[in-house]
Amino acid sequence: MAQKCDLCGKGPQFGNNISHAHNTTRRRWNVNLQSVKALVDGASKRIRVCTSCIKTGKIVKAA
Repeated sequence: MAQKCDLCGKGPQFGNNISHAHNTTRRRWNVNLQSVKALVDGASKRIRVCTSCIKTGKIVKAA
């Protein structure tokens, strides 16, 4: 499953691990995704949403 927010489309960012000897290997910072039951088009649906979307209120949770 893709590491991508279903609401805003935010995905992982990439960079380097740098050792003491300055060897570099690729690494990634994943998005903090949570599985949430939300109202989508009037029906409750389980979607994967990042925590920043949950905190800003972009999503309406289903009861």
